[in-house]
Amino acid sequence: MVWSLAIFVTLSLSPGGSEGQGHILQRFPEKDWEDNPFPQGIELFCQPNGWQLVPERERPSFFVSVLTDINSERHYCACFTFWEGLDNPQVQKAEASEVDEDEVPGLVQPTQVFAPKSLVLVSRLDHTEVFRNCLGLIYAVHVDSLSVPLETVIGNLLTCVIPVAGGSQTSDGEMRTITLGAGDRQVIQTPINDTLPVSGSSVAHLFRQLGIVNVLYLFCAALTEHKILFLSSSYQRLTDACRALLAIMFPLKYSFTYVPILPGKLLEVLSTPTPFIIGVNSFFRSETQELLDVIIADLDGGTVTIPECVHISLLPDPLLQQTQTALSMVSGFLSFPRLADKEIRAVFLWLFGQLFHGYRWCLHIIRIHPEPVIRFHKAAFLGQRALTEDDFLMKVLDGMAFAGFISERGPPYRLTDLFDDLMANQVERIRQEECSPHKVMNHIKELAEQLFKNENPYPAVAMHKVQRPAESPGHNDPKNLAIFPLLDDVTVQLFIDHAAAKLQTAPPVVKAELKGMVPSGPPLGDIVDRHGHVLANSARRLEVVRNCITYIFDNKMLEAKKLMPAVLRALKGRAARVCLTQELNQHVLQNRAVLDDQQFDYIVRMMNCTLQDCSHMDEHGIAAILLPLVTAFCRKLGAGITQFAYSCVQEHMVWTNMQFWEAMFYSDVQNHIRALYLEADGGEQSTAEQLGALELASEQSRLWPTLSKEQQSERVQKEESTVFSQAIHYANRMSYLLLPLDTSKNRLLNRSGIGDVESVSNSYVTNSIAGSMAESYDTESGFEDAESSDVANSVVRFINRFVDKVCNESGVTNEHLKALHTMIPDIVQMHIETLDAVHRESKRLPPIQKPKLLRPILLAGEELVMDGMRVHLISDGREEATGALGGPPLLPAEGAIFLTTYRLIFKGTPNDPLVGEQVVTRSFPIASLTKEKRISVSLSMDQFIQEGLQLRSCTFQLLKIAFDEEVASDLAEVFRKHMHKLRYPQHVQGTFAFTVGQSGKTLVEHKTKDKNQSIKTLSKNLVKSAKRTIGRQYATRKKYSPPTWENRSSLQSELDEDELSVTEELDQGSLTLSSTIRSSDRQTMSNVVERACCRDYQRLGLGTLSNSLTRSKNEPFRISTVNRMYTVCRSYPGLLIVPQSIPDSTIQRISRCYRQNRFPVVCWRNSRTKAVLLRSAGLHAKGVVGFFKSPNAPSAGPSQADSTSLEQEKYMQAIISSMPSYCEPSGRNTLGGFTSTHMSTSGRTRTYTSGFPLAGNSRLLAPKNWGSIRGSGRLSAYNPEVGNRLSSKESPQPNGGPSEALFLRQQRAYLYIIGDKTQLKGGKQDSFQQWEVVPIEVCDVRQVKNSFKKLMKACVPSSATSEPKTYGCILFLCVYPDSLHRVLQVSVLVVELLDTGSSVMVSLEDGWDVTTQVVSLVQLLSDPYYRTFDGFRLLVEKEWLSFGHRFSHRGAQTLASQSSGFTPVFLQFLDCVHQIHLQFPMEFEFSQYYLKFLAYHYVSNRFRTFLLDSDYERIELGVLYEEKGERKNPQVCKSVWDYIDRLNKKTPIFFNYMFSPEDEEVLRPYSFISNLKVWDFYIEETLSEGPSYDWELVQRGRQERLAEEVPDKPDTTTPKSQRHIVWPCYDSRSRVVPDAITKLLQDLQSLEAELGLPPEKWKDTWDKIKANQRVEPSFNSSLLMSSNLSHQRRSQGVYLPESGVGSSINLAMDREISTTSTPVAGRPSTSTLYSQFQSTESENRSFEGILFKKGALLKPWKPRWFVLDKTKHQLRYYETRQDKECKGVIELAEVESVIPGTPTMGAPKNIEEKAFFDLKTTKRVYNFCAQDSPNAQLWMDSIQSCLSDA
Repeated sequence: MVWSLAIFVTLSLSPGGSEGQGHILQRFPEKDWEDNPFPQGIELFCQPNGWQLVPERERPSFFVSVLTDINSERHYCACFTFWEGLDNPQVQKAEASEVDEDEVPGLVQPTQVFAPKSLVLVSRLDHTEVFRNCLGLIYAVHVDSLSVPLETVIGNLLTCVIPVAGGSQTSDGEMRTITLGAGDRQVIQTPINDTLPVSGSSVAHLFRQLGIVNVLYLFCAALTEHKILFLSSSYQRLTDACRALLAIMFPLKYSFTYVPILPGKLLEVLSTPTPFIIGVNSFFRSETQELLDVIIADLDGGTVTIPECVHISLLPDPLLQQTQTALSMVSGFLSFPRLADKEIRAVFLWLFGQLFHGYRWCLHIIRIHPEPVIRFHKAAFLGQRALTEDDFLMKVLDGMAFAGFISERGPPYRLTDLFDDLMANQVERIRQEECSPHKVMNHIKELAEQLFKNENPYPAVAMHKVQRPAESPGHNDPKNLAIFPLLDDVTVQLFIDHAAAKLQTAPPVVKAELKGMVPSGPPLGDIVDRHGHVLANSARRLEVVRNCITYIFDNKMLEAKKLMPAVLRALKGRAARVCLTQELNQHVLQNRAVLDDQQFDYIVRMMNCTLQDCSHMDEHGIAAILLPLVTAFCRKLGAGITQFAYSCVQEHMVWTNMQFWEAMFYSDVQNHIRALYLEADGGEQSTAEQLGALELASEQSRLWPTLSKEQQSERVQKEESTVFSQAIHYANRMSYLLLPLDTSKNRLLNRSGIGDVESVSNSYVTNSIAGSMAESYDTESGFEDAESSDVANSVVRFINRFVDKVCNESGVTNEHLKALHTMIPDIVQMHIETLDAVHRESKRLPPIQKPKLLRPILLAGEELVMDGMRVHLISDGREEATGALGGPPLLPAEGAIFLTTYRLIFKGTPNDPLVGEQVVTRSFPIASLTKEKRISVSLSMDQFIQEGLQLRSCTFQLLKIAFDEEVASDLAEVFRKHMHKLRYPQHVQGTFAFTVGQSGKTLVEHKTKDKNQSIKTLSKNLVKSAKRTIGRQYATRKKYSPPTWENRSSLQSELDEDELSVTEELDQGSLTLSSTIRSSDRQTMSNVVERACCRDYQRLGLGTLSNSLTRSKNEPFRISTVNRMYTVCRSYPGLLIVPQSIPDSTIQRISRCYRQNRFPVVCWRNSRTKAVLLRSAGLHAKGVVGFFKSPNAPSAGPSQADSTSLEQEKYMQAIISSMPSYCEPSGRNTLGGFTSTHMSTSGRTRTYTSGFPLAGNSRLLAPKNWGSIRGSGRLSAYNPEVGNRLSSKESPQPNGGPSEALFLRQQRAYLYIIGDKTQLKGGKQDSFQQWEVVPIEVCDVRQVKNSFKKLMKACVPSSATSEPKTYGCILFLCVYPDSLHRVLQVSVLVVELLDTGSSVMVSLEDGWDVTTQVVSLVQLLSDPYYRTFDGFRLLVEKEWLSFGHRFSHRGAQTLASQSSGFTPVFLQFLDCVHQIHLQFPMEFEFSQYYLKFLAYHYVSNRFRTFLLDSDYERIELGVLYEEKGERKNPQVCKSVWDYIDRLNKKTPIFFNYMFSPEDEEVLRPYSFISNLKVWDFYIEETLSEGPSYDWELVQRGRQERLAEEVPDKPDTTTPKSQRHIVWPCYDSRSRVVPDAITKLLQDLQSLEAELGLPPEKWKDTWDKIKANQRVEPSFNSSLLMSSNLSHQRRSQGVYLPESGVGSSINLAMDREISTTSTPVAGRPSTSTLYSQFQSTESENRSFEGILFKKGALLKPWKPRWFVLDKTKHQLRYYETRQDKECKGVIELAEVESVIPGTPTMGAPKNIEEKAFFDLKTTKRVYNFCAQDSPNAQLWMDSIQSCLSDA
């Protein structure tokens, strides 16, 4: 029987409440059907929201619930609910027909309430419409009181017969039409094929409710086993949505919890950990909010909510796009929902066709009888589809649904359906049409038609005639409705019994099962990657692999050695790896598997390289093909001892992957089963050979029922024996590849991967597997307790686990399985014994010849700490050295690592023999090491896992080394310890700058001694010396009488006229602290005076040195000695510039308000506007409010804070008073009081975020960025207009300046304080004060540190990335340029303010990082003096060294500062200078190399200049005033400046030939990130000689190389080429291809040497040339400069005629200004200086004109503009004369002859024959045609003369 039961369920109330529970009144039949048991708990599903009474009658409702039984069978429960009236809700009997009246007194009860009653029909078949009609008919019979008894209707319902799916659909009505005896007639159409789901129009409705994207998310979530919850207020909508989701998953079947309607009482089911698809009424929405891992689809609202913790893997990219396109083309949702439904399902069927095509070619059939056992080879499928990394497909193939798919559809002999047909016959069509959406839609419509026909085989007869309830006027009147009656059980049972008897006599309905062989469809073709390109190696590479193998087996080892590097590179490609396996297989078949030692090594090396690029899945089957080969190739080690290749290829993940072994086992079993039946067929073998395993299995399955019992059992036994024998075979194979050669050691415990220390290197094999296997074993591999066992037990357990799994799946008998378990330990033990003998013999092999270790060149005083250890330098993420970008493969290289007192040096030779003669050097100072990390390295040559180190340096170098096997692991550890000790000495005196030239022992003693001495003597002697100093100050002051400051020019007093110094060039010694202080009465103060600060103060005309009260009234500033004892501020210099009117006592009080006591001091003054630049630290938090407190505010009484605040105000006022503009009558308008008519539209506070208020870039306004201008109250920081002005967005000026001269014309403050925003909160400024605060946010140290780490990883990546990124992209991500942009931005702003007459105080953080950067850059931009050698040195000494930038702390130079890490504050400053240098190349005397030199040596610790954190510390150690005359070791320079001076005299390496400054030029560089360039210091490398910043090392290295290159006897027989190949990252381009001036100076030197003349200094030569140039006006200086200068001198300010002062402070530039600058009033235009430097070809055009040229094969003649270039020895041609882009080049070096030619086909007409000529080169013949014969002759002569000249 098909229908199960009709049940009446009604409400059973609990006493005293309206909540109740369902109660079954009647069920038919009373006993369960045999094949359809009664589902328990059905009453919960009839009212999912709970059984409740309602005050008003509701409309009858219908829905279908789906219940799943314990056997995973689904039962469809159609529930029809109507409402019956009750008079008394409190008392209700168990029977619905009996009602008693019993009202509760005191309560107002409704006169009538309604209780639900449900009719439920349970069926195994899903016919929703039929259910609805039948239950509706029963209700209609009851409501309308029809004459038909209800018993008859229900009896007929339970006994009607439904046709079998796919059965005969005849015209006989009984098979299709049912009637319940109430004048009704219904047609039931069962689907033709019941494997295809029936969906009605539910899929179309789901897409209408949720949309394409949301449904695709749900589809992917269901396939990848996520939890999905549907919400809706409609039960039928929930059921339809769940059914639709299952329908589009076809052919996969959902195998987890599936409850379309979940009752409220079972909501705890939602907390299950397993996946589910569940529908819940929206009534319970609040209870679903806490579900954190459930995807919720709201069908009423049309939304899908995915929790944050859930990641849904989507379809692979092209498929996803194609599916969305196809779905978007489906129409007819409203008009034809059933058709639209089928079209959508057809799209998903098409999608699965694409996803799974070729799956049958990856099936392994491991048993045919008695039942087929099928396994799917997932790795092969993914490999052939090139989708190994696709997350979605991996999850689908691992899921339960796909496992069910394989078990259901895997068998080769079964019924087929639409999906099988699609896979077999239409895959090719899908692949061809996938790019054409219209063809795809045609195909989808065809599939949709088949789906529709399956569901509606006879749409013409699908008509229904069913009685509906009458809609009479009294229909809803409760009095007219009787209670649904109880039915007569006997009557219904009689109907059932009668029908049962009739069925027994009727013939059984048998569906004709048309089983057949399932076709496999077309095989998978070439591998196609994600972009659709076929992955294939070039034929040339395959040829190389074949040749190399041939050479090896022919014993031509020298030839094989040459090809080996190319082969190893080629083996990166899959085709080459397959080619290798095929070639080796051929040699095995020819019995050439026994090799000699060298052959064996080469074969093993190639196998290792092949396996190295195989993943653990082995998706391309390379390891599978190699598996039999590694057990075939061998070598004889001694009498009866043979070593096989498997003992040398064990270090690969694939051998420890259980899935690999299973797939291999199943593949071999399939082959043997196939062979078994091929042998049995005997006679038909020739045709059977063509059959695949599945076809063979299909045929055997077909024959199975025809065989006798004996034959059947014989076949089962043979198959089982085959599997058993393969299991033994694989137990042996696995022991081969899992047991190490040296079994005495536990590989699983030796995780380091290094072999034993004793094993000497004798071959590539000796140490191959003494390493770790544990790295690839995890707990899944069966090695959970590996630590407590030895190797043998671990391997036995692994093999046992494998055997258990495959034998259980393959149906091996228990007896055989026990035998296997007994056998495996014996197999392993036997193999161990064999390996011991092999291991013993392999140790006796002669060692392999290794390259000789090269010795590095050391500096004077540099000593080796550890001698060279043999290592391999591995390639990192930079591709230049690996040959990937062209050029030779320099890395990996083999050599040695040397540790010296100064550097870490690698020196060696490339592994590639083609470049084996080159020397590779990579080094960096040990002090620059920033990170050391242990790594395990697998060398591509021999595949042994080596212990290694990755060492990263802040000089942008990376040493990635692997220790050779001969280096003991304890030696590597000693190396690390020494390296750490040198990198982080206990004290700064342990650095190389102090220990240079001393032995290590002396170093330690010296360190201890000096440290103690300095502590003892400091406190006593410093005080004594300072007292003696005072008298010296008076003498100094008397000598110094400066002119009035108003008339002083910024360049008035030169350095050599320094009147402040007591004596010139005092001889100072390299004194210890005690000696310095003892002699300080003579020298200390004069040394202080001579320091950079004072020299610069005198040059600028700042202050007098005095501490008397009779100060010079006309000097606004004085040099204060308040800090001479370093008691006020230890990090400041001894002499400071302060306002004249401020006494020292006030300074001491003021200093306490500032962090680190770094109070405001003057560091520079503008010579034109007399505005001063001040620097200080930020205010202490406690001093902020006091500083801005209004003096007029009432106060209870004077306090210390008030007095300090007043003194601070006096200090500021004194600075302001020093400015000439302060007394001018123009009045004073502060920046805050300024208003602008056209910019004041925004009255609210704005936050501007660009480090500093800047224009023109809306990106800078993101809240994450660093600066802001706040406005709260009148002037907490700024008025809104100030913000508008400082960051005006609407700016017509080309460089982002304001549109009017509104800002800084007259409305400006006299002093601007650049302050840290976080420190200036809550302060109020009085409106009468003369200064304004500009709050900005600065980059803190942590941000700088992090961005620098990212920069290093971007420029020097440790490993190659899969996605190539440009430097610009990476640098943008690392936010390092952003910090440069901020610093430059603020600096340019300060320059603008100073240039317009306002003084500026930079008061940021502790005053020694960002403050120093900003004030240094401001001075560099404003004062041309600082762009010279002397000026830049003075700037660094003054602002960075004297003012206490913490070089030791920021550079982590000692053990104490190790934890703080490296922070590149000074490097950032140098990078900013580099950016300015790039934009203004003619303004700097020094070159870019000078900046790189400083960047390298400020971290190298070679010089003492950049050690320690302040002058105070340098005095303490006695290094500040070292004797200049002392030259104990002339090779050792203690100061970087001395070294630069000395080197600058010898070579022009630091000099900028383009130096041609303009007087008083103020630079305003662009600071946008788009204008910043990557500094080549970060990315350049010279592997031939290492870093070029230790000049003597480079020179000695070059001399040695030249000496080697000069032969003993000159070879006069063959001319030697003068050409030299310049390799990227190997050669120094500036040395090999110097610029023209350097080359001329070098030639001059060599000529002088040849003539025996005394060499003239290069600077003298240069000065002579410049002097001659001034005399001869015709000789232009531009000829001396580089001809390819691309930068233009720019004047960035926009000058305003009204004000007569500089530009606004807006610095933004949306684009570069054009190549010629805008002329500026009152200043000569600089564009004329640059016009002649345009990079044109005009100088090199010897002869030019139009020629007709014949194109290559089958191309016409075309006129071209030809240029003959004698200089470059080229014949170039262009489209037209004006064209700048060269169309082609003919190298004259390749020309063999120029001869008269003849006209050819297509030649220009009307031209005489003699006008043709031909140019014959080594590659081809060029045909030319001139305008006439003389012209042709002229061309021929010109070309010939060029050839003869060469």
